[in-house]
Amino acid sequence: MHYILTLHGKESEGAYAVTAQDGSKILQIFEERDDAERFVGLLDAMEHPPMTVYEIECEQAIAACENFGYNYTIITPDDFVIPTQEEYDYI
Repeated sequence: MHYILTLHGKESEGAYAVTAQDGSKILQIFEERDDAERFVGLLDAMEHPPMTVYEIECEQAIAACENFGYNYTIITPDDFVIPTQEEYDYI
C-alpha cells in the first residue's frame, strides 16, 4: 500500500498536490505512512487546513493521474520533502 494526503473528513473531494513552476499539478504518493504523517505535521505547523493520510493502491493512484493528465511522484524513505506556503492544490 501507498499513501496520499486528503483534506481531513473530505477524502472524496480530492488529494493534496503540489504545484510545479510550470503550473502543473503533481500528486505526491508516499511509500511509507510515517513519511506521509511527518509531512502532515509540517503542513499543520504552517497552519494548513487539516489533512488525513489516506491509504491507496499505488496503481490506482497512478491510473487516476494518467486518466486526468496529472503528474505524480513517488516519495521514497530516502527522499526529503518539505512543503512551502504557496505550492499546494487539490486534484
